[in-house]
Amino acid sequence: MASIPTYPLNDGTTLPAIGFGTYPLTGEEGIEAITSAVATGYRLLDTAVNYGNEEEVGEAIRRSGLPRDELTVASKLPGRHHANGDAVASVRGSLERLGLDHLDLHLIHWPNPRVGRFPEAWRALVDLQKEGLVRSVGVSNFTEEHLARIIDETGVTPVVNQIELHPYFPQAEMRAVNERLGIRTESWSPLGKRQAPFTEEPVASAAERHGVTPGQVILRWHVQLGAVPIPKSATPERQRQNLDVFGFELTDDEVAAISALGRPDGRLFGGDPETHEEQ
Repeated sequence: MASIPTYPLNDGTTLPAIGFGTYPLTGEEGIEAITSAVATGYRLLDTAVNYGNEEEVGEAIRRSGLPRDELTVASKLPGRHHANGDAVASVRGSLERLGLDHLDLHLIHWPNPRVGRFPEAWRALVDLQKEGLVRSVGVSNFTEEHLARIIDETGVTPVVNQIELHPYFPQAEMRAVNERLGIRTESWSPLGKRQAPFTEEPVASAAERHGVTPGQVILRWHVQLGAVPIPKSATPERQRQNLDVFGFELTDDEVAAISALGRPDGRLFGGDPETHEEQ
C-alpha cells in the first residue's frame, strides 16, 4: 500500500489526500468499521453532529491506539446551531462526544441561506480556532456567493469546502472557484452511492486497462482533480481498495472521459445549497 500523500492547506496545516466517511456507521458495528479503517491506514475521519455517531468515532480512535496527532478528525456544525452561542456550544458538544480536547477540522455543514445566519456561525468557528478548540475551519456545500460573504466579513478563508462531487456531478465551476480562493475541495458521496457509475464505459474500460476496480478508478479520478474524496465502507477489503489509489495514474483522456459523464441533474437527492435547509 502506497503511503497517503497530504495537501498543504491555506492556514499552514495539512490534509490527507483521501479520507474515511463515517456516515451512517453507528453502534458497535460502526465502531468496528471505523477502527478497521484506521488500522487499514486512513488518517482523516469525517463525522458530523447530524450523523449521530461522534461517540462511536471517538471510541474507535481510542481503540486504534494511534497517537492523537497522527489523525485528522473532522466534524460539522448542523443548521440548527448557526447562532453564535449555539455554534460554540455545538462544537464543545462535539468534543465531549468525541472525547477529544480539539478538532482538527470543523465545517459548517450547510449554509441554510434562507435563515441566513451562516456568517454568524463562521465567526464562531473563527473564534474557536483562536481558542485552540478547532485547529482548522472550513465549510461544506457553500457556493461562490456564500464563500465571498464569509471571507469579506471576517477576512478568514475556509481551508476546505466539502461538496457533492462524483462523475455524474463533477462540479467543474465550483472546483475552479475553490481553487482560485485557495480552498481545497473535498468530495462527499465520491462514488455516487446507489447511482455509482461502475459500469459506464469510461470507468469500466479504465479499470480494465489499469487492473483495478471501477471504484478505484473513480477515487483516482478525484485525486487527479485535486479533490479529497471521503468514501465510506464498512467492509475491510473495500476499505483497503478505496485507499489503494496511489499506485496507478489515469491518463488525461481517461480523466476527461469520466468528467464527461456529468449530468445537469446529477445531484443525488436534489441537495442544492441555495435551497436545501438542514436542521
